[in-house]
Order: sequence, then C-alpha cells, then structure tokens
Amino acid sequence: MSKLGNIGARLYRGEVGYDFIGKRKIWYGLSILITIVAIVGLGVRGLNMGIEFSGGAVFTTPKTSVSASEAQHKAESAAGGHQAVVQKLGGGALRIQISGLDTKQSVPVQEELAKDLNVPVKDVNTQLVGPSWGEQIANKAWLGLGIFMVLVVLYLAIAFEWRMAVAALVALIHDLTITVGIYALVGFEVTPGTVIGLLTILGYSLYDTVVVFDSLKEASKDITKQTRFTYSEIANRSINGTLVRSINTTVVALLPVAGLLFVGGGVLGAGMLNDISLALFVGLAAGAYSSIFIATPLVADLKSREPQMQALAKRVKAKRAAAEAKAAGQEDAQEETAGAADAEDGDGAAVVGPRRQPASRNRGRGRPSGKRR
Repeated sequence: MSKLGNIGARLYRGEVGYDFIGKRKIWYGLSILITIVAIVGLGVRGLNMGIEFSGGAVFTTPKTSVSASEAQHKAESAAGGHQAVVQKLGGGALRIQISGLDTKQSVPVQEELAKDLNVPVKDVNTQLVGPSWGEQIANKAWLGLGIFMVLVVLYLAIAFEWRMAVAALVALIHDLTITVGIYALVGFEVTPGTVIGLLTILGYSLYDTVVVFDSLKEASKDITKQTRFTYSEIANRSINGTLVRSINTTVVALLPVAGLLFVGGGVLGAGMLNDISLALFVGLAAGAYSSIFIATPLVADLKSREPQMQALAKRVKAKRAAAEAKAAGQEDAQEETAGAADAEDGDGAAVVGPRRQPASRNRGRGRPSGKRR
C-alpha cells in the first residue's frame, strides 16, 4: 500500500487527524477575507462582459501576417476606442470581437480593418450580435441557478437535516462569490461558456460536501447513547476520514481543467477555452475547500447548540474528568507503594551481613587466655 494510502487508512480509523473543527474560526476568517476581496474586485473592476451580453460585432478575416496584439491595437483604433478581443484562428485567420458596435458603426470599422490588415473588404466577414440574446441567456442562467438552489436545499433537508442544507447552501454561495470575484480581478471575458462553467462547479462542490455529510450522518447515528465523543469531535473524524478521498477526486478533476486553462488557453491562445476553464478551475478548488473548512464546521456549530448535544458534551466532559482523576489517583497510589517498598528495602539493608553475637554466649568458647589456674 502506498504512503498516501496508509495515511488515508489511518485517518479513516481515527489513529491520526487534524483538528479542523477546533480551528474553524481561522478558516471562517480566511474565507471572509477572500470573499471580501472578491466582492471589492467585483465592485471596483466589474465584470468584463462578452459581446454576447453587451452586443457588438464580430469580424472574421482571411489569412494575414499581422499578429493578434497588433490587430487588437488596429481594431480598437478603427472602432474609436471600443474594446476589442482578437483570437488567432487556424491558417492565420483572425477573429475580432468589438463590443458596443451597431449596424451603422460596423461598416466603416470593417473597411478600416480591411485597409489596416491589407485584405480585401469583401473577405472580411461581419456578424452583429444584439445584447438581447445575452440578456436572455443571463435570465435563464439565474432562473436555473435559483431552481438548483431550491432543489438542493430540499433534498439535503430531507436526506440529512436542515442544518446540513443551510451549510451546503452557504458553501455554494461562497464558491460562486469567489469564482465571480476572480473573474473580475483577472479581467477574463464573461461569455456563455462562463455561465456553463459556473453552473457546472455547483455539482462538483455539492458532491464533496455530500460525501462528508454522509460520513457524518453515519458516524453520528445514536450519538446520544455514548459518552466517548462530542458531536464536534465526530464531525472532525468524518472530515479526516474522507480527507484523502476529497483530495484525490479534486486533483483528478483539476488536472484536465488545468490543461485547458494553462495549455489550451495560455500556450495555444485558445481564448474560448479560458471562459469555461477558469470558472471550472477556481470553482473546483473553492468547492473542495468549502466542503472541508466551511460546510462541515458550520454544521458542527449549528448542531452543537442543540440541548441534546450540549448535554452530551457535558457528559463527555464529566466522564473524561472522572477518568483523569482516577488515573491521577492511581499514579499517587503507585508512588506511595513505590515509596513504601523503598523504605522496606532500606530497613532490610541495615541487617544484612554477619550478625554480632551476644557476649554471654561467647564466654568460655573463645581462645584460651594463656593463664593457668
């Protein structure tokens, strides 16, 4: 068995572990800090909405020797300062997106681009995209997100309990907020692919959370009939028991997404891949984090406020105090016994060796004195 497998087995059996629940305030503070940064980035920089949401024109040129960065500069100059996104296509062709252009503005921009890129005007294909289409996509995405949240809360409340449903909902909102904030800070363009990525990460985040919740539900069955562990301690054991599994599934899921983001989007320049891969990468990482450091500790906090769990915690504390007192008493008794044994050994040492015989018994039995009577 590998070293990681040995660690996972020991975590599952409770032989080793990390106190996630006991240090939950640290994770809460870290999550709040990251969320604040994401919200500030969203408020200050805003989202870079793609042409599908803001409207504009898409120009596809034939093969040209002009680089993508140079074409972007020329396109923004021709569009009078409108932001342009240029993507290099196969065969040396270019795809130029310019947001905020209408039908009248697109014609002179098309002519100016053809002139700057040294290609015929008729070979520059122009497509106009209205903002109403993107608005419909956004509305449907919000509707789907709302329905998904409601169904998740209902399912978790029925399958587990309402506290777990609340914790899972908080974790999902946490993951979405961080992902959207990262988009704002990085400045990636928000496209329909981004919306798909955001909706996809909800399932991954919920999967990790439900795995821990299922382990916690099984471990906390008939919890009030024992006095060995509190609910928070059982919750912590559940996290440690599924920790290696959560790490393995997250790493396996992140590897292909990282390939899309860093190799496909960064090296190959496939801009369309960036839209969905960044959302998936950030969302998967945030989902694994929230299921371990946010959702389960929050359930432990909510559950520990119940009168039954508070009474259980008192019984566990009293039992442990009695065990410690008993162990201390046994240690004192052992020390006293050891001290008495040492004292007896000391008395015995005083009589060890040849004994001195009384004088009366030695009279007449010794050597002659040499005197004659």
